Amino acid sequence: MITIEQANHVVNVAVMGEFTIADFKTFEEQSLYQLKSSGTVNLLFDLRAMISYTLDVAWEEVKFFSREHHHDFNRIAVVTDDQWLTWQAWLSRLFVDADIRVFTEYEEANAWVMSC
Repeated sequence: MITIEQANHVVNVAVMGEFTIADFKTFEEQSLYQLKSSGTVNLLFDLRAMISYTLDVAWEEVKFFSREHHHDFNRIAVVTDDQWLTWQAWLSRLFVDADIRVFTEYEEANAWVMSC
């Protein structure tokens, strides 16, 4: 399950439990809407409550970011304590031309994405 909030140029996504393909499609729709209205977008992913994700979500993420939106995101903040998710965030740099940073504190991540 996810919750999504939009403010100015930021899409704020919180994932709770399992992150499914339906959740990803909802995120994609909201991101595309924000891109149309403001040009570039900053993303804030709060993954502290995420338990798992399905393989199809990982594949959709690669397709979404690498092919269609390589230059559309300015800053991407990922909030997590999970080392595996941290490594995945760093690998995402191969697919997007965005400044990607991993945070353990939500407030720091939020301040960083909102400052640009």
